[in-house]
Amino acid sequence: MTPPLFQFGQPHPDYPVPVLNERAVRASAGILFLFAMIAFMNAWLVGNFQPTRVFVVVFLTDFGIRLFINPLWAPSLIVGQWVVGRQQPEWVGAPQKRFAWAIGFVLALAMLYLMVLNNVVGPINLLVCGLCLALMFFEAAFGICLGCKLHNAFNQDKAQLCPGGVCAAANAPRAKLNLAQMAVVLAFAGLTATVAQAVYRTGGPGAQQAVPTRQPAASAAEATMPTAQPADAAEAARCTVPAFAKAIGHEAKWRLHNNCQ
Repeated sequence: MTPPLFQFGQPHPDYPVPVLNERAVRASAGILFLFAMIAFMNAWLVGNFQPTRVFVVVFLTDFGIRLFINPLWAPSLIVGQWVVGRQQPEWVGAPQKRFAWAIGFVLALAMLYLMVLNNVVGPINLLVCGLCLALMFFEAAFGICLGCKLHNAFNQDKAQLCPGGVCAAANAPRAKLNLAQMAVVLAFAGLTATVAQAVYRTGGPGAQQAVPTRQPAASAAEATMPTAQPADAAEAARCTVPAFAKAIGHEAKWRLHNNCQ
């Protein structure tokens, strides 16, 4: 059955509010998180902000369709629903999801204005990108909708049908770790730190620098010859750090990834 064009959430006879399939929502969050992380790493490590600008437009379009048309027509949710199509739906309340997605839409609008329209690069971009990544990661990995938790603070109608039943069991005791489980986690963290120290201390193939050999003394004729410049004008121009890298304190990383001394 083809879903209607304009509708937010699906009516369900067993629930008092419109609902969404939480499994599809988490799958779509994971898909968006993957591409957002790729774009973020290109900007952070390489200094290439073009993938981030493309992702901002895609993200804004996807969330605009979710909010103002119908979530079932949003491309990421279509793909997410297809991926989890064989799983039993987990129905959650749509109103709190709409509030959470509105937060994401506002953040995307801010990024559109800053990065896409005005080419602004700076700490505010990293802050907004980091916040979006955190929201998507918590949704995809843990099923925790951080934006949904703000819903009750700004709405008189409290959230219903939350993932994992946390709305109905708000006062339920949290699962506790016993001492043996805590010991396992601490031991694993200690093992990881030990392995990391060993790897960084010993290095890998090619990690050790070659010992420089003593060069023979230059002759008097060679001493009088002018020394070659370490880099020509073209190389100096290539290694000029762009303004955006300096603006975000990325100068050293930019030189490293462009093989500039």
